[in-house]
Amino acid sequence: MTDKNEQFCCPETNELNDQQVIRYLREHPGFFIRNASYIEQMQVPHPVRGTVSLVEWIMSRQRNRIHYLEEDMRLLIEQASENEALFSQLLLLISELSNSASLHEMLERLNLWAKGLGLYSVQLRLFTDRWQLQPPLDAQDLPLSRQAFEHFRIQRMGDDNHYLGTLNGQEIMLLMPNVRRSGSVALSLLGHYGDLGVIIFNSRDNQHFQEGMGTVMLDKLAHILPELLLRWIARQ
Repeated sequence: MTDKNEQFCCPETNELNDQQVIRYLREHPGFFIRNASYIEQMQVPHPVRGTVSLVEWIMSRQRNRIHYLEEDMRLLIEQASENEALFSQLLLLISELSNSASLHEMLERLNLWAKGLGLYSVQLRLFTDRWQLQPPLDAQDLPLSRQAFEHFRIQRMGDDNHYLGTLNGQEIMLLMPNVRRSGSVALSLLGHYGDLGVIIFNSRDNQHFQEGMGTVMLDKLAHILPELLLRWIARQ
């Protein structure tokens, strides 16, 4: 009766497939120790050099794996540094806005902060059915009809709370009627449920804001701003 070792060593009488070879090696790990000298001489195909030794091939795979791990780690460190810088700027902004003496001053400070980031402007719009924006409140630029905004939300945002990209002329007139030029915007719905209004950061660069960019800071700001606004504007 032929045993497993004889079957493995005689492929001419027993056709082997990859799975049988793998199973044999798993069941007989001592194979590598018994045949160490032969394994060191084994050659495997290489797309550029024709063939390389099995040992060199394994080492090359390990080097590639280490390279990918190092690249992943580098990207994670860069992302962490960027997030740290963004949150430091956000904390500074919140402190500035909290210390504002009036609504006008708060909006001015918000705009200056945006310009410090290299942006052209920032626009805050509040839904008229959620805020008391009637006189004597001096806030002509803040009111936004939810009904008028709904078409934009459906077309551009869907179920998302953010939109990053360009606006057409009609959309600019709806969202930023006092702005003459817009390259690209980052727009976020205000409040935990996105039902209080919108904040719009505007850049002259068409490529500055693009779909797929991170929105962590937008999220935080969109949740914090409505609470700060309650100092001067009451909710409906």
